[in-house]
Amino acid sequence: MKKLLGLDEVIKKIETGEKLLLAGDENLLEKLPKGNWIGGTIPYFMGDEGGAFTKELIFVDEIPEFVPNIKIVEYDETTLPNVAADEYDNGYSLILIPAFSKLHLSFAENSSNYKDIFHTPILGWITGIDLADLGKVTPKVFNGLTGVKSETDAIVMHIELPEGKAANIDIVNVFTQGTGDSIIFPSTGFSAGDCLINGEAKNFAEYVVEKNIDIKLPLVADYYGTFLNVSFQAVNEKTVNFYAPVFKDVEYKIAAPVGNYVNEFTEMISKTEINPVFTCNCILNYLYAELEGKKTANIKGPITFGEIAYQLLNQTLVYLTVEDI
Repeated sequence: MKKLLGLDEVIKKIETGEKLLLAGDENLLEKLPKGNWIGGTIPYFMGDEGGAFTKELIFVDEIPEFVPNIKIVEYDETTLPNVAADEYDNGYSLILIPAFSKLHLSFAENSSNYKDIFHTPILGWITGIDLADLGKVTPKVFNGLTGVKSETDAIVMHIELPEGKAANIDIVNVFTQGTGDSIIFPSTGFSAGDCLINGEAKNFAEYVVEKNIDIKLPLVADYYGTFLNVSFQAVNEKTVNFYAPVFKDVEYKIAAPVGNYVNEFTEMISKTEINPVFTCNCILNYLYAELEGKKTANIKGPITFGEIAYQLLNQTLVYLTVEDI
């Protein structure tokens, strides 16, 4: 089940021993009893009726009944690079990281270099808050086993799959590279000043202003046919800040414009039969495409401050399927 539920309903599920991935307002999550769950803060969702903002309900992702075992583990900046050591040989791992934490930044820049990170599917999201509370409240993660909440550490639920089943991660990205200039940055990071535009040295902030770039459109890199986005956060006088790092020597282009996000997204989903075990979508998609009250095919889940599919992604839907093999 993937559904928004009231506090009392969620408490009943926890007390019966169900294994759960939860998303909701901090004031709700901290009222939950201990049990087999992990949770992250966010008040934005894709529910049965479409996009929704609520601090009164919790989004519940039930871990499939056929799962024999789980492990819930907390990680800090020192231990997270060894996350693969705790994974099951056959299974997947759900990870939640608080937005704006040092671990958020470290994971974004370094996760692709973690030992054996691609051995087992690992996916999840960056926890967030009501946008009206930016600068006032910090995003949190919750360890349901211990009742501990944290604004600094990651929480991971490692999930074992029975023999004969396998987990697969995929993404839905409505953005593609546009036909404009080639953009390459000399260093990796969440902000950039210097860059090469078609091989010529320029300041990226000045370029964005000069070209009147629509910063609702992300930078897009082509990784062997898979398009990955880096979203704009702010354009300053001499630097541009991003919601994910740009990587050194990778070619980026401004994304091609999208006519109707909901229609294009639904069309992409309908091309394949997706029965996801887990999904999450980006807060920027929610805002820019005005998804409140709009349905996106059969996709339901939290609207997040960043999506994780081995690494940090932006303006992308991430989903996991479990299939018979």
